[in-house]
Amino acid sequence: MALSKLLVASLLISLLLLHVVDADQTYGFEIQGSVTQGSLLQQIDCKGACGARCRLSSRPRLCQRACGTCCKRCNCVPPGTAGNQQVCPCYANMTTHGGRRKCP
Repeated sequence: MALSKLLVASLLISLLLLHVVDADQTYGFEIQGSVTQGSLLQQIDCKGACGARCRLSSRPRLCQRACGTCCKRCNCVPPGTAGNQQVCPCYANMTTHGGRRKCP
């Protein structure tokens, strides 16, 4: 009796694992911590993009930190060292608690 219960339990666990692996291969999901994203979404190089965006800033470390946060959330950094906010609406619409623009 106990052997049959063990066999049924191991069979159910095996089927569950096969289902999870099949779903992962079918939909191409990558799990990073608590964030799930489809494999079709390309992550940009935030460090490089923000380095270019903040290269003329008077406070480069502050600019890089704020830009990095915005880049990770929006996966977009406008081209150039200033302006061009219409290219990345998410980046342009992010504000601080005080209502000022967060992203440089």
